[in-house]
Amino acid sequence: MNELLNISPYLLALLIFLARVTDVSLGTFRTIVVFRGYKLLAAIIGFFETMIWLVAAGQVFQNLDQWYLALAYAGGFSVGNYVGMWIENHFAIGNELVRCLSFNRDILANKIRDKGFRVVSFDGDMGDDKLIELLFIIEKRRSVPGLIKLIKELDPSAIYSVSDIKSVYEGPAPIRWQLLFR
Repeated sequence: MNELLNISPYLLALLIFLARVTDVSLGTFRTIVVFRGYKLLAAIIGFFETMIWLVAAGQVFQNLDQWYLALAYAGGFSVGNYVGMWIENHFAIGNELVRCLSFNRDILANKIRDKGFRVVSFDGDMGDDKLIELLFIIEKRRSVPGLIKLIKELDPSAIYSVSDIKSVYEGPAPIRWQLLFR
């Protein structure tokens, strides 16, 4: 086919590399989107991912005598994984649960609420008169780094963990554009 289009073999290798970077990036992003529950978006991404893969793989199979095309194909796969993870991290789709244990009871939750975060807190003790405050905060992934920074500023002795959440029920709410892709 490249003879018909009069494409240089090096340009073809570059195009195969870029196609693989694109389709593997889409595949990585699609996998993460599936995990987060966005079914329609995942299906749309999967369509374009497959179309690009077919074209790239077809060119390699048509030209098996040109070893550098297979090298470009494999290199595009490797780079595509990295780019896909970078893209997903940049979009930061979804929610996370931040669990925080503060040894300064009745201080941290109110200060975090004052900054606009929704916090559920519980008082407790660890024995030996060590009073604690346990906080649960569900937040958009893109806001979690700012929340962690705030926790560290307000209570440097606080202990926290962060977990991915597949879905969050927030009660009846107006239809948002994100819900159209679930």
